[in-house]
Amino acid sequence: MADKELRAVYAETLVALAAEDPAVCVVEADLARATGTGPFAKAYPDRFFNVGVAEANLVGVASGLSAVGKKPFAATFGCFASRRAFDQFFLSANYSGLKVTLVGTDPGVTAAYNGGTHMPLEDLALMRTIPGLVIVEPSDEVSLEAAVRLAWAHPGCVYLRLQRKSAPRRYPAGEGFAFGKAKILRGSEPADVALLALGALEVGEALKAADILAAEGVTAAVVDLFTLAPLDIPLVRGFAEHAKGIVTCENHRLSGGVGSAVAEVLAGMRKHAPLATIGVSAGSFGEVGTQDWLAEHFGLTAPHIAAAARKLLA
Repeated sequence: MADKELRAVYAETLVALAAEDPAVCVVEADLARATGTGPFAKAYPDRFFNVGVAEANLVGVASGLSAVGKKPFAATFGCFASRRAFDQFFLSANYSGLKVTLVGTDPGVTAAYNGGTHMPLEDLALMRTIPGLVIVEPSDEVSLEAAVRLAWAHPGCVYLRLQRKSAPRRYPAGEGFAFGKAKILRGSEPADVALLALGALEVGEALKAADILAAEGVTAAVVDLFTLAPLDIPLVRGFAEHAKGIVTCENHRLSGGVGSAVAEVLAGMRKHAPLATIGVSAGSFGEVGTQDWLAEHFGLTAPHIAAAARKLLA
């Protein structure tokens, strides 16, 4: 059976939640076709709002809906959800203590042919500055369904980073997830090196890197972080104390994202394993190309991860 597009899983989960809870609603910035929420609009037309190509208004409307007791899921491309509507999300939703799930689609290089203008490589860095905001990036359809349901149940705001395309299924149906709790997909403590990854692209590349390293006699634990905020600090500290090296893997610019968050944890420890970071160079803008070409061009692939691990262990 072919893997589902993750946007289809997102829409199906919202339709199921709407059947359980009349407060669930969807807000789109004229991108329902891209986000895949057409089935929701058809099933619940009175709970579907298209505000047009106006991302700040998207967040403002979602915040207003939350203020009257609704549970809005507002979606747009990740570049617009972060760079363009940041102030509205910061103030109207988070500062006001409301409940808005903002969904940023096509994270990092998955924007592909949409190019540098539409390539969110700094959204995690921006969102990490918002007090109390949950930041989640699922790695497959099971973790995505769990993330949507957790966002629905969460009393505050959530930023959900969503790859629209399909991704290999990594978890069995019904696998339990929680915000702030990572999943060890391979290996355990202690390991020679810990590969800490966020999102479908980098979790997949970390698993491939672990295979490369295993063939060389190196044991690599692979961790799906699931949430960047709150970060699973006990898990990070555990690997930092017992592994010989840590490599963070993110589909994002190196400044302000996963590597920065893990480095902040290590800075508070007297002794820890050395750290290497895999991500887009802080001096690079996005480019146009296939996802595979972009991932290789920016050094996000398994051979780059394995090389970083080797360098640490050397």
